[in-house]
Amino acid sequence: MHDNSHYLLSMFIYICKKLEMDPSRKIVIWLITGCVLIWAMVIVGGITRLTHSGLSMAKWKISSVIPPLTDEQWQSDFNDYKQTPEYKQVNSYFTVDDYKHIYWWEFIHRLIGRMIGMVFLIPFAYFVYKGWLKGKLLIKCLVIFAMGGAQGVLGWYMVASGLQDVPHVSHYFLAAHLITAFITFGYSFWVALDLIYPNTDLTPPSPEIRGKFKSLKKWTWILLIFVLIQIMYGAFTSGLRAGQFDPTWPKMGNNWIAPEVTSMSPLWVNFIDGIAGVQFIHRYNAYMVVILVCLIWFKSRKLQLLPTQSNGIKFLLGMVLVQFLLGVFTLVYSVPVVLGVLHQTGAFLLFASSIFVLHQWSVQKAMN
Repeated sequence: MHDNSHYLLSMFIYICKKLEMDPSRKIVIWLITGCVLIWAMVIVGGITRLTHSGLSMAKWKISSVIPPLTDEQWQSDFNDYKQTPEYKQVNSYFTVDDYKHIYWWEFIHRLIGRMIGMVFLIPFAYFVYKGWLKGKLLIKCLVIFAMGGAQGVLGWYMVASGLQDVPHVSHYFLAAHLITAFITFGYSFWVALDLIYPNTDLTPPSPEIRGKFKSLKKWTWILLIFVLIQIMYGAFTSGLRAGQFDPTWPKMGNNWIAPEVTSMSPLWVNFIDGIAGVQFIHRYNAYMVVILVCLIWFKSRKLQLLPTQSNGIKFLLGMVLVQFLLGVFTLVYSVPVVLGVLHQTGAFLLFASSIFVLHQWSVQKAMN
């Protein structure tokens, strides 16, 4: 592990010397690379969930990045898996070949997590050494590091909980794991945007224009909250397998509100633990997200926007419509793996475009 780290550090320093650019651009590339890796990890995590592969690795050696290579190594890992509740209660018919199919996705998922740690720490140490990270920017990067650490701990604890008596991961753990990944991505992306679009030299707009941008910023914050709620309920839906309930649209079966939505007592439990109640929130919150995006687009039409602001709004509008349609198809076809992954990718792009638009309202050079 030490040799690998030394090699990666040397390679990174070599690349930095070859890239003749402003230090802030190097930091932006570093942060965006981290964002892309977080996206990749979430997508692979979604595939892992949809293929029921998340509990396949009973043991994990953090110092190793090499999977089993020989028949003996595969058999050893399979023997470890045989001791887990998932094998005993769900997959007792598995052979080594069956085990390999669920092993690889979880292995890739964990490997990407390890890569994220290396990609963050090695350039971070180099940038601090060069004096490029200091003051508020250094603090922001330390916050990103803490977020990434919390995400890793949550992931470890989530998997460990499924290796106990019951081979099941709580939808609360799943949601916390997913939301922390999105928030880490969002904050990293925001810090990168601060470096890409510094607005210190922009001419302040008139009070009237400033008020309109303030209103747009407020509505975009509200949108972002609803997007995060939708992502959280997406995790609830996945954890409870609520996507298979009433796979019809626009109604839930024959009703706009299925009777099962309120079948549990007390009432509020339906909306965090009930399959029908969770799907109900996930369905109808999607309409709220679409309405909010359309409202922001409508309110921005009368402003003369910068190209980045205008393009950001257009992309956000297009993305929310695509994501809504992906959600409908994913539901109607009972969450096949391909549509499930595309829907999760859409959530990431919708979240990222919401962050971008929110950040753009601080670049107040537009005129009425």
